[in-house]
Amino acid sequence: MKKVLAVLFVLFLISACAETSSFSNESALPTVPADYANLTNPLSEDAAIAGGEIFQTNCATCHGSGGHGDGPAGAALNPPPKDLSVLQVQVSDGYLFWRISEGSPGTAMVAWRGILTEEQIWHLVTFIRTLK
Repeated sequence: MKKVLAVLFVLFLISACAETSSFSNESALPTVPADYANLTNPLSEDAAIAGGEIFQTNCATCHGSGGHGDGPAGAALNPPPKDLSVLQVQVSDGYLFWRISEGSPGTAMVAWRGILTEEQIWHLVTFIRTLK
């Protein structure tokens, strides 16, 4: 009987690991659309100051002032806001510009295109690159 329980326990652990692995694949970042894929930020690092102001006004409520996804409104969101300090080292400028411009379906991330100018979005990208 102990051997049967041990085998069942091992099978349970294996299946739990398989589910975790599958979850990780589901959270993989989406492919950037061709229109955005090769975009690079045209602004200098100096644009981060203006980007920080735009971020505090429009983004910090959900993403937190440091971009860690810990803003006061973010606590109530499902899925929670991304930790931009982690995301920014994983993605291209084009990805950031795309997500800010078009939003993220299935999340509370709205499309900022039409609300912010392209230059303001690039300011945000510049600021997000400074997050740690």
